[in-house]
Amino acid sequence: MYKVFVNEKKLTLSKYPEDIEKNLRYEGFASLEIAVDLLQNTSCPGMNVYGENLDELWEDFTHMFRVVEAAGGIVTNSNGEVLFIKRLSRWDLPKGKVEKGESLEQAALREVEEETGLKELILEEFVNNTFHIFTERNGDRILKTTYWFKMSYVGNGVAKPQTEEGITAVDWKSDARIKDEVFPSTFKNIKLILNEVWEKNL
Repeated sequence: MYKVFVNEKKLTLSKYPEDIEKNLRYEGFASLEIAVDLLQNTSCPGMNVYGENLDELWEDFTHMFRVVEAAGGIVTNSNGEVLFIKRLSRWDLPKGKVEKGESLEQAALREVEEETGLKELILEEFVNNTFHIFTERNGDRILKTTYWFKMSYVGNGVAKPQTEEGITAVDWKSDARIKDEVFPSTFKNIKLILNEVWEKNL
């Protein structure tokens, strides 16, 4: 199953109907166009497009967009706190576009360093990727795939926000503060990947 966010609404692509209000059987590109249009332009809260050949379904979906790859980090310190950045009044995890010639791991480390000013990072493991779509000002439709890696910070430096990228704060947050402060003002993709990390650590 794939979960893609469209204007913070969840579009799932799966093999079978889901227990949600709107299910649409996959019958080619038209089914996908209808699903995206409903999520972008109506009050439809979420949708599932299903078909037996999930690989074909996903391939057709990706061909509707220009795919942009990004990478980021879920960074913890010795206190078990997670590193967040604040941009446009919303809490987020440090991440950014993969540059030409970079591996995903290199991009994730570089972006965390650039956005937070912290360098003593140890890359641990790949967690998962998240997907969201948006339309650029020139009309290009983008499918952004972000690859997330667990990292540990082993230094004792002070984090500094990359202000030229519009980041206004960097902060370490405990699980309690994540639920109280981050979750009310972050993106659904961020909640999704954090919950996945927590489930793996149980």
